[in-house]
Amino acid sequence: MGRKYDKLVRDDIPEIIEENDETPQIHVADGEEYARRLRAKLDEEVAEYHEDPSLGELADILEVVHALGEHHGVSAAELRRRREAKADERGRFADGIVLERVSSE
Repeated sequence: MGRKYDKLVRDDIPEIIEENDETPQIHVADGEEYARRLRAKLDEEVAEYHEDPSLGELADILEVVHALGEHHGVSAAELRRRREAKADERGRFADGIVLERVSSE
């Protein structure tokens, strides 16, 4: 009896499984299924980062973000440009500012 996963994995995982004398059962997601599975993978990777806030987990999040960008037809360079434009317009998260309340005069 095998282990069940039903999740998006990195492209080389089936080959790695075969190198361990196991047989992966896979299919290739596309279209809306691929987008849905990428969003689920992003949630999974963020949860893993919460458990282990390491650079490796942070890199996994970036890998999924780049795959999502590519799925939407946006290159990593364009995503970087958009990130910079938004930072120029609204700032970054470098100062640790926490908005507690906004009051009207």
